[in-house]
Amino acid sequence: MKDLVEYIAKSLVDNPEAVEVTQIEGEKSLILELKVASEDMGKVIGKQGRIAKAIRTVVKAAAAREGRKVVVEIL
Repeated sequence: MKDLVEYIAKSLVDNPEAVEVTQIEGEKSLILELKVASEDMGKVIGKQGRIAKAIRTVVKAAAAREGRKVVVEIL
């Protein structure tokens, strides 16, 4: 999951070196924290949060195949 979020984020931003994904394991879920450069934040969130919502949807679908719950937080 971490690799998927990292790949999507690096494809969207102008500064792919600044993309950082932190993985936090919980008892029932997995939390992925996505950090990007401040100037790229708008590209990851998108208009009215559409791109962020799409990223979360793709990750949830991939997690469902593995029977897990994943939360994507954009910091």
